[in-house]
Amino acid sequence: MSDATSVSRARGRRWLILGVIGLAQLMVVLDLTVMNIALPSAQRALGFTTVDRQWVVTAYTLAFGSLLLPGDRLADLLGRKVTFLTGLAGFAVVSAIGGASVSFAMLITARACQGAFAALLLTRQPSPVKPRLDILGALLVASAVFCLVYGLSNAAAHHWAAPSTDGFLAAGLVLLGAFAAWQGRAAHPLLPPRVVLDRNRGGAYASMLIGTAGLFGTLLFLTYYLQQTLGYSPLVTGLAFLPVSGGLIVAANLSTVALMPRFGPRPLVASGMLAASGGAAWLAQLGPHTGYPTGVLGPLILAGTGVGMVIAPMINTGTFGVAPQDAGVASATVTVGQMLGGSVGTSLLNTIFAAAAASYLTAHLAAARIIGRQALTGLALAHGYDTAFWWTAGIFAGGAVAGGVLLRRGPLGQKRTPSTADDRMTTAQAEASRERAQ
Repeated sequence: MSDATSVSRARGRRWLILGVIGLAQLMVVLDLTVMNIALPSAQRALGFTTVDRQWVVTAYTLAFGSLLLPGDRLADLLGRKVTFLTGLAGFAVVSAIGGASVSFAMLITARACQGAFAALLLTRQPSPVKPRLDILGALLVASAVFCLVYGLSNAAAHHWAAPSTDGFLAAGLVLLGAFAAWQGRAAHPLLPPRVVLDRNRGGAYASMLIGTAGLFGTLLFLTYYLQQTLGYSPLVTGLAFLPVSGGLIVAANLSTVALMPRFGPRPLVASGMLAASGGAAWLAQLGPHTGYPTGVLGPLILAGTGVGMVIAPMINTGTFGVAPQDAGVASATVTVGQMLGGSVGTSLLNTIFAAAAASYLTAHLAAARIIGRQALTGLALAHGYDTAFWWTAGIFAGGAVAGGVLLRRGPLGQKRTPSTADDRMTTAQAEASRERAQ
């Protein structure tokens, strides 16, 4: 009787743990969506500029993406329960602070802290071998991506030829090169080269980065278009985005269950990227008076379906065939690609939008006397949206090319890439077995 009671309690405890972890994951995902929809209201309340608004998104994704891999190692060192509870409590506290922000600096600080704590919330497979933190690697990759994002944002405030813009972009590229070189030499690299150098996995990470760069930009500009141009409330805007989720869910399930085992990831990624590119090109036809049913609904479904055919197969491909001790790193790298792609894509496309809208206003100032300042502003915003969506279409099209070149033909095979880590893993397991036997 006592054994049956113990088993029943253990099962109940597992379900409770699963529920808590699921709730934490929901918090992380909802934060991105809710903040994106609330961004126009936050901008009006705090008075930050169009150029600076991208930092509300990128502060979160930069911290999240940069600290996810170190957070994985930290969880192995400190224990997953301690790390998870720290992330959960910290995320809740800084979310409350962010909601009560009275200045732009306070909001950005809270968003960056949210991203840092969110990186501790993602549960991954523990490593059987106790790892060491690659502090230098973490600093190099975080600094590199920050310099790239800041350089892209600086181009909107100044111009592309400004020394500060070129300097930050060049520094970001140099730091990325230094990170890659260090990972090949480090005794305990943050991102082992054996994980990335597999052709399919490398293609999966690159495709994920490109796909989410386009997706984040699409959601950002549609949020502003629906609320500023069409006058939707945040609640109605959230409902208007449901077709994206519907298309993404259907395409993700169809591609994973039916298409991936038969055709492999290559044709799915190429066709999905092209579909998303078509949706973005369709959105590039928006005008100041385009309605939701005629100009937004169709491209939303098309883009959501296309992205769904990319993300789910790339998650599977990015974690396929890795050695057991690399499973956590491979899984985290997929999410890192999502977050860093969102950071770079948002900053680049927001800069392009701001420059296009400002140049349109400057070139048509005389028209303000005829049609009025408000009407001219509406035309300038529409021109900025169209320009940004054309660039987004180009990003997705580039993703189709990259996926077609990098990914192998055919379904994923059963053979995985051998690595010297397997030998170290076997030795470690053998020593652990001998210790238990003694």
